[in-house]
Amino acid sequence: MLKMAQTDTIFSARCTHLRSGQHLSARFSAIEVFISSACGEGVISSGQDPIGMRIISTEAPMRFEKFSFGSIRIDGTTYDHDIVIDGGQIRKRKKKPSQQFRDAFGHTPLSIKEKIPWKCRQLVIGTGTGALPVMEEVRQEAKCRRIKLLVLPTAEAIEALKENPPETNAILHVTC
Repeated sequence: MLKMAQTDTIFSARCTHLRSGQHLSARFSAIEVFISSACGEGVISSGQDPIGMRIISTEAPMRFEKFSFGSIRIDGTTYDHDIVIDGGQIRKRKKKPSQQFRDAFGHTPLSIKEKIPWKCRQLVIGTGTGALPVMEEVRQEAKCRRIKLLVLPTAEAIEALKENPPETNAILHVTC
């Protein structure tokens, strides 16, 4: 069963998998929808979901335009602070919860106390020039969640992100 409802430019799809009775809900922006009238199956175009529907996303990948000490420009916007990329959205890294560990590391580390974007299969952490410490608890949490963790200098992390890996979030330190 495939039900589609349009709200502005966002489509919401709710599918019922008949064998297991489980429901799959997903929200897509800018998608192409094809319905096969011969067999009554819905195909929502690139990728593959758990019940065999193909999903094609027409979202453009982020453009990492410039990175230098203290700033990064993505899609025409310059950020002069650490950033978090979570599900394609960019926000400022709020490191205050980690400041209590600063004395132990000589720099405010990335700690489990921060709002880390865990809803992904891969998490890329850009460490600036290598100075951002990543606490062991963060590494252990990623392992427990079965998330591939890439800890790289920010310039290398950006190159990894330019490849537009699927289901990847990031934390990028733009200084030291």
